[in-house]
Amino acid sequence: MTQIRFNVTALDCLEPLELAAFYSQLTGLEVEPLGDFPALDVTWIELLNEGKPTLAFQKVETYVRPTWPEGPVPQQLHLDFAVSDLDAAEAHALALGATKAVFQPGTMFRVLFDPVGHPFCLVLEH
Repeated sequence: MTQIRFNVTALDCLEPLELAAFYSQLTGLEVEPLGDFPALDVTWIELLNEGKPTLAFQKVETYVRPTWPEGPVPQQLHLDFAVSDLDAAEAHALALGATKAVFQPGTMFRVLFDPVGHPFCLVLEH
């Protein structure tokens, strides 16, 4: 039987380098180097995670910001990040350009949006 291994979660966006920089600062993972490749030509870029699953960012000219928790453009997916201190992690994410969702469905996590509107959660580690 062929083994299928999870590798990358790709987020659509208008500006892959900008969104990669946000998630790089949020997670501490580095953005893959461009080398001689022109920044204006980037349509796909990944965070470096030493052979582990990672995040990628794909340019989509028709990208539409998702609505959450309801609305005409469903979220379709969200990312969860484990944290040991919700308040500190939230402050860090907000300082990087995230925004906090008005609706917060629980106390063990915080729902935020990245700079282009993808929802993500900071989840308190047990």
